[in-house]
Amino acid sequence: MNAKSAEFKDYYRLLGVDRSATSADIKKAYRKLARKFHPDVAKDKSTAIGKFTEINEANEVLSDPDKRRKYDALGADWNRPEQQASRQDGGFGRGPGEPSEFHFDGTGFSSFFEQFFGNRGRSSDAFTRFGRTGERGMGAESVPRRGHDIEGNLLVTLGEALLGSTRKIKLQRTDPRTGHSTMQTLRVKIPPGVREGQLIRLAGKGQDGMAGGVAGNLYLRVKFEKHPDFRLHDADLYYDLELSPWEAVLGVTVRIPTLDGTVSLKIPAGTTAERQFRLREKGLPTGDGTRGSLFAVVSIHVPSHLTPEEKKLWDSLAAISTFNPRKAS
Repeated sequence: MNAKSAEFKDYYRLLGVDRSATSADIKKAYRKLARKFHPDVAKDKSTAIGKFTEINEANEVLSDPDKRRKYDALGADWNRPEQQASRQDGGFGRGPGEPSEFHFDGTGFSSFFEQFFGNRGRSSDAFTRFGRTGERGMGAESVPRRGHDIEGNLLVTLGEALLGSTRKIKLQRTDPRTGHSTMQTLRVKIPPGVREGQLIRLAGKGQDGMAGGVAGNLYLRVKFEKHPDFRLHDADLYYDLELSPWEAVLGVTVRIPTLDGTVSLKIPAGTTAERQFRLREKGLPTGDGTRGSLFAVVSIHVPSHLTPEEKKLWDSLAAISTFNPRKAS
């Protein structure tokens, strides 16, 4: 899993969009694929998990203007020597004395993503202070030096954020001088209520220290996996509730998904577009022992094709209705 072995990911192909796709195009393509391959709904769960992980990673990059700009600039030539040199700063634990390279497996992101976008090193003051060329005093080689902290990304589902989980990830260390690699399996505890951007610390799992110095730490930065049904704002979830015109006019009881399973929601007659229905305690943990809310946001969809009988009924309604949305009330 060295730098040369990471396979280039064509994120546009994975989402089935052109390189000129707008942000709306990308969102639409992602949601369509996510609803097909989400492990909770996919028919073939054995292949769905891998596919869902890929499309989430593609969406993570292409829906972020900065990441997409960087990805488009380097493209398939990202791993050429001159491109590697431009990204040398911030390599996995790179620093004085050519320390080991680190690569992850099982974090929810591919090696390509980690090498391309990963926040790959966190300098330790103790390591840097003694490690710079020209700053080594007499006997500096025998002075204990703390190892670098290293950092990677960890993709967390909303279900894991709600309930917590324990994940296994693999950490590969490669000595750039010898090419020798070792693999270590680590158990990562994701606490209930974890927040996006939070760092999970694994003490002593970073760069080895020198001259008897302590090892650095491994930090995994939490990124929430995009969900095909929910948008997230703080601890609140937002769900797009699509209604037909007659459901909005007459009222209806619908079943909507939540992180705890589906629930019934009664929609009153005369519901208008963009109205929000609040389901308390159906969001994510807030940190004070409560949970956020789930908001069902109404949108009204009209049929794009009508049968002759349906058109006749709509014509009859238009002829007898006194409702005019453009007339001042």
